[in-house]
Amino acid sequence: MKEFLVELTTVVPEDTPQAEVDRRRADEAVRAGELAATGHLVRLWRPVGELRSIGLWRAADEQELYEKVLGTLPLWPWMVSVVTAVQPHPNDPGPADHTA
Repeated sequence: MKEFLVELTTVVPEDTPQAEVDRRRADEAVRAGELAATGHLVRLWRPVGELRSIGLWRAADEQELYEKVLGTLPLWPWMVSVVTAVQPHPNDPGPADHTA
């Protein structure tokens, strides 16, 4: 599987009822857990004081990432994404068992 650094910013349409926002956010938490369990969502961070997320995601390729991973997020229709494919750096001090 390849690895991707993904920045996600959610922009809720102004006319969206709060109940719809709450439902989608609850469903988003469930789906994120499912994607983590299947190895697609590796890590997820929120920069201090900001409402965007930065995550390390895995997929076979960018098409799968968009269609079968990110595209299945309940908030996806409201998200703006920046995707960067990444690979291990030769000087990475992290685990040696990289899967990218």
